[in-house]
Amino acid sequence: MDSSTCLAIASREGYECHTLAFDYDQRHKEELEMAAHQSRTFSASDHRVVRVDLACIGGSALTSSIEVPKDEVPDSIPVTYVPARNLVFLSIGLALAEVIAAQDLFIGANQVDYSGYPDCRRPFIESFETVANLATRMGAQGTRIRVHAPLLDLNKAQIVKKGLELGVDFKNTHTCYDPSDSGTACGRCPACRLRLKGFAEAGISDPISYQK
Repeated sequence: MDSSTCLAIASREGYECHTLAFDYDQRHKEELEMAAHQSRTFSASDHRVVRVDLACIGGSALTSSIEVPKDEVPDSIPVTYVPARNLVFLSIGLALAEVIAAQDLFIGANQVDYSGYPDCRRPFIESFETVANLATRMGAQGTRIRVHAPLLDLNKAQIVKKGLELGVDFKNTHTCYDPSDSGTACGRCPACRLRLKGFAEAGISDPISYQK
């Protein structure tokens, strides 16, 4: 839901959008289908699915046999954190930006209602922008690269409202870390709990189905 809202914002601001989704051997691959749908909905110029095997690294409940926690509020960085995930994703996005001569990268990171991930915070986003301008031909030749995280300081309720304002169909988004074999959200993992909290605080019914 965050990435879809981020795409809607970039589209509304007049950017020509080139969307990336990542198949990193995550449990919740339903998000790949939803990402392609949202890309079409917002008329992106192209959509690419990049294969990055983070399961060979492991260390996360999303990419290994570690159990996804249910009905808990973590008090530290949780086991659903995927090591260096946003760093990897932004680096690949940066590589594509160089190829297509794009100066702007957008990411749906959020540091308010989030699961304690260090790569969703402002210091990381700002530091990556610095690296992007140091480590690329574009940056070395004086073309400024910008990293946008328009949801960074919004809570989930604000993201729901912003998405609806911009035409995001949240029925075609996927959030759950541990869906059923048919793709139905569990309603109990940290991602589902944050999503449900956001819709409840926004006073809006979540349009997706959950396991009973």
